[in-house]
Amino acid sequence: MKAWKKIAIAVGVVALLVIIVSVTVYQSGKNVVTVQTGKVQRQDLASVVSASGEIRPKTYVNIGANAFGKITHLLVKEGDHVKKGQLLAQLENVQSSADVNANQASLQAAETDALAADAALKTSQADLRRAQADYERNKLDWERAQNLFKDGLISKSDFDSRQNAWATADSGLVQAQARVSQAKAQTDSADKHVSQNRATLTRFADVLQKATYTAPYDGIITNLPVREGETVVMGIQNSPGSTLMTLADMSVITAEVKVDETDIVNVHLGQPAEVTIDAIPKKVFHGTVTEIGDNAIVRSTGVATSQQASASEEAKDFKVVVTVNDPPSDLRPGLSTTAKITTANRSNVLSIPIQALALRTKAQLEQEKSGPGAVHAASPAASDPPRDKDKIKGSEQDVQGVFVIRKKKAEFVPVTTGVTGTSEVEVSSGLNDGDEVITGSYKVLRTLRPGSSVKIDNSVPKKEDET
Repeated sequence: MKAWKKIAIAVGVVALLVIIVSVTVYQSGKNVVTVQTGKVQRQDLASVVSASGEIRPKTYVNIGANAFGKITHLLVKEGDHVKKGQLLAQLENVQSSADVNANQASLQAAETDALAADAALKTSQADLRRAQADYERNKLDWERAQNLFKDGLISKSDFDSRQNAWATADSGLVQAQARVSQAKAQTDSADKHVSQNRATLTRFADVLQKATYTAPYDGIITNLPVREGETVVMGIQNSPGSTLMTLADMSVITAEVKVDETDIVNVHLGQPAEVTIDAIPKKVFHGTVTEIGDNAIVRSTGVATSQQASASEEAKDFKVVVTVNDPPSDLRPGLSTTAKITTANRSNVLSIPIQALALRTKAQLEQEKSGPGAVHAASPAASDPPRDKDKIKGSEQDVQGVFVIRKKKAEFVPVTTGVTGTSEVEVSSGLNDGDEVITGSYKVLRTLRPGSSVKIDNSVPKKEDET
């Protein structure tokens, strides 16, 4: 055989081997899935509920009009710091002052009449005691005269004179008793007039007092919708009255936020929170949950469900109040704020990235174990009657787990999770420290089958991969 033929045969054999190797490598690489991974590691986790709302003072009051009248003096302006008892505003009070003065005079006259009636009562009582003494004396004289007249020691005229004197004293006693009763009635009437005038004076004094407005406690005037010279009215029935101003006690500041109904079950009194205020960026304030609302609030309308006539399927929130521990002095009510409430803490627990979690049904896991042909053969025909519905329903239940890389293959491992942090989640069972779990991409995790061959490539940024 010539040399060039031998060379040609050798080249052909080498080319054939290269083609066979290339095809084998290509076929083996077709079933390899490129994934990103993360490590199971121990760390501290904190579960946080974030909610937005606004800054509000814990104590504030809308000072409304208690009487009808014109504002004659407005002694504060918005933003002023006031002390308890400080005069804030004065309404026109000419008529109420005149009513108070007139009733004070009437009260004084009634008190004078009461003193006169009391003196008359005392005089009548003195006359009664004198008439009682005359009655007793004349009665004794008449009784002695009876005995003397029987013995013939006094004349008939003397006896008749003593009898008449006793009768006169008896009539005087009855008259004195009547005068005492009359004086008592006049005294009672005078006392009632005094009480009546005092009550009337109290009423008019209250009307006069309602024309003057003072601060109920130390605070800041946060709202002043009226001006000096305006006329204000008090509320009647369902019509609200005029609001003169709003006084807020800024010594205790709260962040009133709305927590989603899915998170409210994890929020409890006393939990710590971090508060950020849009007007004061890059600064975090600390607080504590001090109040949790019981009524759900419809997110779209802001109305509590207890005030609605019909049930609503819209998203709902619950009011949560966080008391700020270290508020700055320049805070104003109504500033937008965000509160991050720490609902749970775990120390030194196994954790994995949240995106590593995947869901598979029991039917899918069984299919991957036995192969698609076995499941297809075992599945009932469409025309067959339903058999063992409980088993079919159970096979459709979702199983939560992660894909762990073992021997360059993806193995689905069911896990039990605990506290969820910002980007990690606690794993209480199913994994060991140091296990490598598949975290992406999202498309791969959705379609990845247990037992698939994988190739690790963590060079792609996770944000780009998720996108």
